[in-house]
Amino acid sequence: MNEVAIKLLNVCKDIGSKEIIKDVSFEVYKGEVFGFLGPNGAGKTTTIRMMVGLMSITSGDIIIDGASIKTDFEKAVRQVGAIVENPEMYKFLTGYQNLKQYARMVPGVTKDRLDEVIELVGLTARVHEKVKTYSLGMRQRLGIAQALLHKPKVLILDEPTNGLDPAGIREIRDYLRNLSKEEGMAIVVSSHLLSEMELMCDRVGIIQKGELIDIQSIRDFIQDGGKTLYQLECGEVEGAMVLLGEIGISYTVIGSALQVEIDRAGVPGIIKRLVEKDIAVFEVKEVTKTLEDKFLEKTSQERGA
Repeated sequence: MNEVAIKLLNVCKDIGSKEIIKDVSFEVYKGEVFGFLGPNGAGKTTTIRMMVGLMSITSGDIIIDGASIKTDFEKAVRQVGAIVENPEMYKFLTGYQNLKQYARMVPGVTKDRLDEVIELVGLTARVHEKVKTYSLGMRQRLGIAQALLHKPKVLILDEPTNGLDPAGIREIRDYLRNLSKEEGMAIVVSSHLLSEMELMCDRVGIIQKGELIDIQSIRDFIQDGGKTLYQLECGEVEGAMVLLGEIGISYTVIGSALQVEIDRAGVPGIIKRLVEKDIAVFEVKEVTKTLEDKFLEKTSQERGA
């Protein structure tokens, strides 16, 4: 059974007369990377600010490792490491000096722990150089090292890949996957970069206009209900369109091919019917929907509802 690290219970946030976050509830488990996905302005950063105590909760509660942010704040945030927006460092100090400075504020951080975290984020070779010489990706890694020093059970990162080049994005993604599996840490990552969430996360929660629309595993979210998208390359597209219409299967024309969304078991029957009508079938291939495809479907359904 998965152990819950973070639980949001009917969390709402009002600013003035405007409801910014509307009754948001979800759980994040130990050892998983949970993606918090939504367009800019959807409420991701506001929710994260409430999770780390930078913003008050209007109603509801947030429980971190069994402790309430509202009633037992110190115990709750002690289990959290976080980067909200960009990590801020002393650029005139080295990476190591920055970490030592932070370690002074947290009881029990030893030199061994410093070295362990530096190795974990892959900064051993450069940690004694000044931060002003670091790339953005290295500063992000140093920020993650700082957030990990006190051995938190929860790591919360707001847009951790913002501004990074593809190599830097991949580095951060690999570190986070490793942390969740090796350290058993619960990681919450907010982003609007759909492709990164697909590669990084175990589950994803979609937020739009302050409301949580859906939570699903990445695999279920992309597959959605067991139906699969297939592309048919036929010798006579118009004839194939007529046949699909007759048997009640909707289709989309993509160039010289047709796309249909059906159960896998239905594929042989369609091929058989096409061949019986003397329509040559050159290729049938499965088309994998991306997270972006499903995100746009899901959010457009909500807008139309």
